[in-house]
Amino acid sequence: MEERIVKPFTMWKHFKGTKAFVITIAEHSETGEKLVVYYCMDNKERTNHKDGIYARPLKMFLSEVDHEKYPAVTQKYRFEEIID
Repeated sequence: MEERIVKPFTMWKHFKGTKAFVITIAEHSETGEKLVVYYCMDNKERTNHKDGIYARPLKMFLSEVDHEKYPAVTQKYRFEEIID
């Protein structure tokens, strides 16, 4: 099984076409849940949120795309790292 690790200062592509620059990994103060804090960019109205800073649970960030809901999407994961 491939291990995917999210590190600060890496760039990721959302399955809807936006880019996410990871700022840091945070921990929820009460639950201990890991959160990815990232800057969303290149939105161009592709998603329901605007360019800006967001936090998303790490588990969700690394999850697979729901291909029943989005059958035309070819990307396997919600976010995939962009490696130059």
